[in-house]
This record gives sequence, C-alpha cells and structure tokens, in this order.
Amino acid sequence: MKIVLASRNAKKIKELRELLSENIPDVEMLSLDDVGIYGEIEENGETFEDNAFIKASVAAESGYIGIGDDSGLSVNALGGAPGVYSARYAGEHGDDEANNVFLLKNLENESDRTAKFVSVVACVFPEDKEHGYFFRGETEGVILKEYRGEGGFGYDPLFYCEPIEKTYAEMTAQEKNSISHRGKAMRLLAEFLSKKVKG
Repeated sequence: MKIVLASRNAKKIKELRELLSENIPDVEMLSLDDVGIYGEIEENGETFEDNAFIKASVAAESGYIGIGDDSGLSVNALGGAPGVYSARYAGEHGDDEANNVFLLKNLENESDRTAKFVSVVACVFPEDKEHGYFFRGETEGVILKEYRGEGGFGYDPLFYCEPIEKTYAEMTAQEKNSISHRGKAMRLLAEFLSKKVKG
C-alpha cells in the first residue's frame, strides 16, 4: 500500500512509517517530494481538522491515499494556545528554539502548567478528494521550566508525561509511540486502513 504523507519532515515521516507498519507491514510511506508535489501548503484552517484535511487533500492529488496531520500544543493557562499556531508560535514557521523560549516566557507567572498535545490525522482517498476521514489523539502533560532530553522535536523537551516520568525528548521511540498524541491518532488510522485493505 502506497501512502503519501503531506510532509517533508524526515523525522515525522519516519515516525509515522513506524507507527503504520505495526498494522500494515507492506506500507510504503512517500513524501510530497517523492511524488513531485512541491511548494508550501497554506495551512489557513481554524482547527486541527481543517489543516489536516487541507494537507491530506493535496497529498491525494498524487493519485495515492493522502495523509495529513496537524498537531499542536494546547496549554490551559494560555487559553489553549499555541494550538494551530504551534509551529509558528514565535513568528517564524518551524523555529523550535524560538517557540520554546516564547512559551516559557508566556508561562513565567503561571502556576498552572498543565497542557495537552493534540494530533488530528486526516485520510483522503484520491477518488473522493472532497471527503476526509479523521482520527484524533491527545496526551496530557505538564510544561516544565527547563529543557530535558535530547530527542524529538518541537516542544518535546518541555512536555513532561507523568505516567512515564519523562519528557517526550527523553523517551525512546517506542515509549513515545506508545503514549504520544500522534501515536494514538495514527493507530486509529492504521486500524481503519487495515480494515480497508482486508475488505
């Protein structure tokens, strides 16, 4: 089964390939570049679902199943921010360090540091690009006051999960996949796709 993930992030593609292969051993995960789709996708949706669908629809233009995911951090003391703006919270898209520094600054005077990571995965079939299937995963945690761990990306060094007693950045890939928001959403997607394959 060939699936096009609407991303050029090698770490994300690797992570999703590992998650899907648990349920679909012969899955081939392709990036946008692999199928000749270039340029930036404008993520102008107001919700994670909106942005995931926008990306999945573009990926489905390849003629293969399109997958788009939109993930973000929702901090309770900040009214759910950064939310859909997580990747560009500090202004420039994808500047993890600037985003983390800005988050810590905004939480300086807050006692409530509870938060959750949210991931919504959209699946769009090439023969029906107007319709999407959605899968949502959430993981609760706490924002630390300083970085811990060298792995992961984004807000991972600040996001502490009490059940495992580690930040995302301290976890092994297996630990993170077992508990992460994206892992939960992708397992729901994998179950859905495996039923489609068998059906």
